[in-house]
Amino acid sequence: MKNYRYLLLRRLTQISLLVLYVGANIWGWKVLQGNLSSSSVLGVVPLSDPYAVMQIAVTGASLGIDILLGALIVTLFYGVIGGRAFCSWVCPINMITDTAAWLRRVLKFSEVQKRFYMNRSLRYWILGLSLILSALMGVAVFELISPISMAHRGLIFGMGMGGGALAVIFLFDLLVHENGWCGYVCPLGATHSLIGKFSLIRVWHDAPKCTDCRSCITVCPEKEVLHMINRSSESVLMGECTNCGRCVDVCQEDALRFSIRSFTKQPKDEE
Repeated sequence: MKNYRYLLLRRLTQISLLVLYVGANIWGWKVLQGNLSSSSVLGVVPLSDPYAVMQIAVTGASLGIDILLGALIVTLFYGVIGGRAFCSWVCPINMITDTAAWLRRVLKFSEVQKRFYMNRSLRYWILGLSLILSALMGVAVFELISPISMAHRGLIFGMGMGGGALAVIFLFDLLVHENGWCGYVCPLGATHSLIGKFSLIRVWHDAPKCTDCRSCITVCPEKEVLHMINRSSESVLMGECTNCGRCVDVCQEDALRFSIRSFTKQPKDEE
């Protein structure tokens, strides 16, 4: 079970959140009401998606104090503690993209498929463009077409178009590009990368224990964040890291673990 502890914890978290949202809709539970764009905990604590709030703000629409407070709470949580954990611990799309990535590895698609080049900065360009279009059109543009919102609403209220959105993302990640949606396209993921860049909870790499088996890099959805593997002992500091724990799960030498971030590093040959 040790090799799957963080995977199981992530799935438990994602499914539990969905159950609470569904329970609020069907049985009137008050624990967690709303959706990923705007929620309330126990009917008291507001939670708002910072990216959605930014889109609405640039349209010139007035925002209620509860919406702004909710965005502040979410931003502080991920900015100080969670990093980009929303993408791997909360977002329901993660279960779809993880399945596609697993199938790619099993079927060895990445080994035989001609590489389709995509620039990782594309998601940041999409983020900026969505804000510009929202300001010009007077409507939160990405919220109208967001497969994340469609899928989440579908899982809570009935699938409808959400099923189509999930299918497109699954096939894109499986047949076109590994981790294509989350790693290259999703502007919500880009937002959380920026928010969580300086968060405290990070993966630590202990270089003396590393045997350079590369198992961590094989499963990591954001492979460039593990640039220190077998080179130096340091924290994974790039905001793109989703804190998913895949690398920690597969490391047989315990060279990777979660810890409080460190800004220092020590080359392996000095240890």
